[in-house]
Amino acid sequence: MNSQTRFVLAITLMFLVMLTTNVLFPPVIPDAPASPDSASAEGAEVTADREPSEPVPTIPEVATSPTAVPERVEAEALPEERRVVVSSPLYRFEFSSFGARLHAAEMSQFEPLNHDGLLDLIPAGAEGYLGQKLVVGSDTLDLSSVPFTVEPEGGLVLEAGEDAQRLRFTYQHPTSAFRFETEYEFSPDEYTVRVSGTASGLDRPLLLTDLGDGLAFAEADSAMEAREMGYVYNHVQEGIEETITSNTERTIIEGPLLWGALRNKFFLLAILAGESNEATTAENYLGGLLVEEGRLPERFQVTAAQVVGDEGAFAYRLFVGPQDFEMLSALGWDMQNVNPYGWSFFQTILKPFVSLITRILIYVHSTFNLGYGWVLILFGVGMRIVLFPLNQKAMKSQLKNMAVQPLMKEIQDKYKDNPEKLTKEMKKLYTEHGFNPFGGCLPMLLPWPMLIAFFFVFQSTIELRGVPFLWLPDLSTKDPTYVLPLFLGVSMFLMQYVSFKSMDTPNPQMKMMMYIFPPMMIFIFMNLASGLNLYYATANVATIPQQMYIARERKKMQGMKPLGRSPPNPNG
Repeated sequence: MNSQTRFVLAITLMFLVMLTTNVLFPPVIPDAPASPDSASAEGAEVTADREPSEPVPTIPEVATSPTAVPERVEAEALPEERRVVVSSPLYRFEFSSFGARLHAAEMSQFEPLNHDGLLDLIPAGAEGYLGQKLVVGSDTLDLSSVPFTVEPEGGLVLEAGEDAQRLRFTYQHPTSAFRFETEYEFSPDEYTVRVSGTASGLDRPLLLTDLGDGLAFAEADSAMEAREMGYVYNHVQEGIEETITSNTERTIIEGPLLWGALRNKFFLLAILAGESNEATTAENYLGGLLVEEGRLPERFQVTAAQVVGDEGAFAYRLFVGPQDFEMLSALGWDMQNVNPYGWSFFQTILKPFVSLITRILIYVHSTFNLGYGWVLILFGVGMRIVLFPLNQKAMKSQLKNMAVQPLMKEIQDKYKDNPEKLTKEMKKLYTEHGFNPFGGCLPMLLPWPMLIAFFFVFQSTIELRGVPFLWLPDLSTKDPTYVLPLFLGVSMFLMQYVSFKSMDTPNPQMKMMMYIFPPMMIFIFMNLASGLNLYYATANVATIPQQMYIARERKKMQGMKPLGRSPPNPNG
């Protein structure tokens, strides 16, 4: 059972308990009930025009046929392969002079949680990423192993705050006019790499860029990380679609695409169309993606396609780095949703909540210099304070409904054989006493999108990755001691116990749920992110005083004058 399935089950159980508590199993009404008076920031907007003015060529089937490579230089004349390094405070990239392939993408600001050393996004044993091919008619010219000259030969060393620098790879065919050049522009302060180049001597070929065989595992829980591994793309008309590794099969995804990406739980390798969002036209959108069996065991390989322009020029951008919400939002084109929050039918509702929660967490952490564990505790208490008016409204509505129920039963018994009169009298009762059978539930449903958004934020927020708190080694993964899920279950039991004890006549069904529901929630939450457990347990503890207040209000109903009907209207 994966994390999302567990969470769906938890939400269903919570809804069931809430519904049965407020509707099916209300506290027994005493003989003398009381009167009712006794009681934004949305994610980044898509900036691209989603209706290209002309069709975009897609990957042809020829891309998967046997390739015809350029005539190679004799083996003895091949130069020695060299590795060229580009380093900055954020990353260390290592390229090969053969094929201009990327062999290492180390994240300097992050550590692997499953081994010692550096966090490299390129899996061990990979043949190198970003190798390129050109489709010309029915042939595919493979450039992924040919020798390139590199400028500057010594690579690049970038210091924070400096201007961007460029690394150029050039291949000149020894016996023809064919020349291929790729230039990478690196900034020391961002993970975005701007790529441009030319393919001269060919008539508008299709450029294929190898994005590789998925990203390396870097988390302590490899099974959890495997469930998040996959590829994602943003289609110009159809929007964002994701496929996880376990569901991957050979396929051709037809464009036009704004971007395509490989992702694991926290990191990303993405290719974005054009030099910038504003400059992208229908002609240079990505033509599509080719997904096929990978070169590494149990991996898949993704290749991106785009048309080379009339002058032989092409351009695109790469993002190789963490799934940082602010960074990805700044890229536009909904890049912050590369790891979609929630299910497709619910994402429109969740997006503003996810954006708001993430921004508040980061703001409180950075402004007040608080660890994220304490931020989550403050968030749990703060949410209950903010939602206190809603819960008060739900409580008052529930008490009012309880007080009206004897009158409702009286009407139902009196007019059970006259449906028309029964309907008329029930509407009159609703009007006189403001009765709403779901009034006790609806205010409690409003915070649920926030709770669901918390689940996805805590599961995939890079800011919580590897962050310890008290005995917890990592707020983004489960509690290895299971103390928090147990505490969460106890807090749920106490909340239900307080409500149960406030009933004049205990309800056996509710008593059974009081003992069954908390253990089920412990089982569900024991493998969810400890940050989510910490927030939810804190919110439960902060709710108990309010539950005690509601219990006292229920007790006050006993022995008070019952509600009566308004005198009949002589003209009615």
